Amino acid sequence: MSILVDKETRVVVQGITGSEGRFHTEKMIEYGTKIVGGVTPGKGGQEVFGLPVFDTVDKAVSEAAPDASIIFVPPAMAADAIMEAAAGLKLVVCITEGIPVLDMARVWHYLNDRETVLIGPNCPGIISPGQTKLGIMPSPIHLAGSIGVVSRSGTLTYEVVSQLTQVGLGQSTCVGIGGDPIIGQSFVDILRRFKNDDQTEAVVMVGEIGGRAEEDAARFIQAEFDKPVFAFIAGRTAPSGRRMGHAGAIISGKSGGAADKITALKAAGIHMVEDLGFLGETVKRVLN
Repeated sequence: MSILVDKETRVVVQGITGSEGRFHTEKMIEYGTKIVGGVTPGKGGQEVFGLPVFDTVDKAVSEAAPDASIIFVPPAMAADAIMEAAAGLKLVVCITEGIPVLDMARVWHYLNDRETVLIGPNCPGIISPGQTKLGIMPSPIHLAGSIGVVSRSGTLTYEVVSQLTQVGLGQSTCVGIGGDPIIGQSFVDILRRFKNDDQTEAVVMVGEIGGRAEEDAARFIQAEFDKPVFAFIAGRTAPSGRRMGHAGAIISGKSGGAADKITALKAAGIHMVEDLGFLGETVKRVLN
């Protein structure tokens, strides 16, 4: 079992005719993802890797029956692409970085009345190793197993997964939720899914400075989550008021600092990893 996606998930790629969309579509196909078509306005009727290209998501839904969408479109058009996909699909993964916050505010309100699950934006996507991937993550580092991974950082996700695989700990599902101020799925949303997933026996969570997502996760874990959780917080030396990497990674006044997040996570009984270089070894030692 995995969360959100599996080997039967049928995927449409928005922006499939662009360079990034085309490149990552090929990699997803090589991994075994069931790509059933693409969407690029004005290019309907074309083909990419033998897959049909449609002008709209609605057309793709009616002719190719996808379950999910992955988005590779420029920031100025990404919010509209998300809402277009959400009108007909239950899962939308948005890779695009740099979407204006006001655009995402519109998306947030639009999704409030819908059951669509949004992952991202500004994220690496989601992968259930050995089954399917909707994202840009390097496939070879993943190994099927029982460790769930959820992270605000793409590159740190890769580091964590690589370490887990090297010590023989496979992953059930890995989700990059994104580092923007307004995103779809939160830590709590993904943790709730891992809680109900029989395959997932433990979770690694990678947070960073900015916002209160990690504190919210700590409260949820303490109250409702009974599986082992390991966490790392990036940005412990970041100065106040300076954005570090992600648009949401900024300490504002007394809010969003690493120390408060670490304190909250420790209080919830979470295994904190101080040195990311030892995360894989730490998880293996504790679980064994």
